[in-house]
Amino acid sequence: MSLYHDNQVEQLEFLIRKVCFNIKKRGRVILDEYDITPAQFDALQLIIKNDSITISELSNRLYQAPSTITDLIDRMEKSLLVERIRDQKDRRIVRVTALEKGHKILENVLIERCKFIDRSLIDVSSNDKEEFKKYLTILHNAYKED
Repeated sequence: MSLYHDNQVEQLEFLIRKVCFNIKKRGRVILDEYDITPAQFDALQLIIKNDSITISELSNRLYQAPSTITDLIDRMEKSLLVERIRDQKDRRIVRVTALEKGHKILENVLIERCKFIDRSLIDVSSNDKEEFKKYLTILHNAYKED
C-alpha cells in the first residue's frame, strides 16, 4: 500500500532522497580530504558567491544562530579560508570575504563532486543527461530561494 496517493511521486521522492544521501555521503569524503567541514563548505560557497557577506546575512542564509556562525568563521579564519573586513562606510559592520585558499578549496571540491557525478552517469547518453538536467531544473525552480 502506498503512503502517498500517487505511487509514482512517492517513488520519485524515495529516489531523490537516496541520490541526495549518496551525493552528500561522497561529498563528506571529499571535504575530509580538504580538511573542511560541511558547514564550512556551505558558508564558503555563500561567501564566495556574494564576494563578501556579514555574519547576520550568513546566519540568515544558513539558518543558524549568529553565535554559531561567529564560531564557524573563527575556525575558518584560523584555517586561512576567510578573513573579516570592517566596512569602510560603517565601521560597525564586519564583512567576511574568502581568501585564496578558500577559493582553491571550493574549486577543487566542486571539481571532485562533478567527477563523482560524471562517473555515476558514465553509461548515460548526452541526450538523457540533458533531459535529466531539464527535469532537475524544473524541480529546482519550484523551490528556488537563492
